[in-house]
Amino acid sequence: MLSPIGWGLHREPSPDVCTSGGAAVTIRVEHELRITRPRTMAASVPHSAPTSAELAQRAAQILIDHKANDVVLLSLEGVSDMTDYFLIASGTSDTHVRSLGNSVLEEMKRDVGQMAHHVEGLSQGRWVLLDYVDVVVHIFHPTLRNFYQIERLWADAEPVPLQKVR
Repeated sequence: MLSPIGWGLHREPSPDVCTSGGAAVTIRVEHELRITRPRTMAASVPHSAPTSAELAQRAAQILIDHKANDVVLLSLEGVSDMTDYFLIASGTSDTHVRSLGNSVLEEMKRDVGQMAHHVEGLSQGRWVLLDYVDVVVHIFHPTLRNFYQIERLWADAEPVPLQKVR
């Protein structure tokens, strides 16, 4: 008998011994339940989850593939406990910033199964923030990036070289 999630329930007879008044009496229990995993589940077990560095590099590659400008990855290890990485990039217009944000959201979900825990500014396209907890992606309109100078605010963070992930 298989349960809806594919685990097998097997019933096997099992003897049970009881004592009553000093004499041993054998009672046959009708069935004992034993739960086993089906063999097909082993093949469907997902690979280990990507590290925060791998997520950051994948998001950076998505931005580069979609023509983002000035892509910078900062490691916040030892600087802040709020996240592991800041990924900062610029679009050329409000529309481009929105498009970059949507591309990162869609491709991170499709390629690595990661959904942003929080999204800000996507509808305006001036400063999009995508919070993946261990990685925070900032996509700026060029004038706002120049105004806020986020890299200068996080000058203690170490820049990380970008790698080709695919």
